[in-house]
Amino acid sequence: MSDKSTDPTGAPLYPIREVSRLTGVNSVTLRAWERRYGLIRPQRTPKGHRLYARDDIQRVERILQWLNRGVPVSQVRDLLDQPETPPEPVADDGGDWEAQRRQLLAGIEALDGARLESLFNQGLALYPVATCLHELWEPLIGELEERWGDQLGAGLQRQFLSAFLRTRIGTRLYHANLRSSGALVVVACLPDDPGSLWSLLFALAAADAGYQVQLFDAPLPQGDWPLAVERLRPSAVVMLSGRAERNDVVRRQLPRLADQLPVPVCLAGPVTRIRAGDIEDTALEALGDQPTQALDRLRPLIG
Repeated sequence: MSDKSTDPTGAPLYPIREVSRLTGVNSVTLRAWERRYGLIRPQRTPKGHRLYARDDIQRVERILQWLNRGVPVSQVRDLLDQPETPPEPVADDGGDWEAQRRQLLAGIEALDGARLESLFNQGLALYPVATCLHELWEPLIGELEERWGDQLGAGLQRQFLSAFLRTRIGTRLYHANLRSSGALVVVACLPDDPGSLWSLLFALAAADAGYQVQLFDAPLPQGDWPLAVERLRPSAVVMLSGRAERNDVVRRQLPRLADQLPVPVCLAGPVTRIRAGDIEDTALEALGDQPTQALDRLRPLIG
């Protein structure tokens, strides 16, 4: 089948892979919006292949606009038939997103892998990756980091969640790297970070944005970084942590590394907020504490 067909009126029709490329919404999500919520209704070829008109593509773009405003996908259908410039929806208490976070939290506390699997897949099937991270996973992990502290069982929950995300996100990174021809970004966690949660979220966001990702989910020895950059030839190195990190790491080791390596060395995750004053006058690039925010700030550094 060609990349573009026409309907009886002569208007162009596009296959699902082309619509995915044009809108940034993967084909799994497009199918879910059609089957579960009736948000889009493509035409079909005699063999059952979906074909989308320009109006369908514009409708997908409007769906994304509503989702980016925080509207749950289950409520979008009623809003699509409003005028092109509808008033901003009245903000509620987070409704659907808050409910999903509570369900995920319950699954983590119960160490319920099957429940997490279902919720993880459901979120990424219904929402673009960036929206899912921003509305669901980033605030959830931020809340968990605050709650855990010295709480009994905190280490167990952290390791359980890290192992779960490492497996699911690792699989996605593998397949995304096979398809991607984008710049390579090396992602790693810092020494004091007890897990790899923030680096995993950033790696998923970067892969979704079209970058190739080399993820080190354990701290890399300082002396190995020059060799890693020489062999891998990345366009940037991004290090993340949910902790403050030691003074010698933040004030001496990382700035020295940023001066030494021939690519941008970036810091992301809560450490950038906690230690903002210590990295302000160094060669380190501070990308911000949230992975989706960090990715936006990384783009101009890579070009």
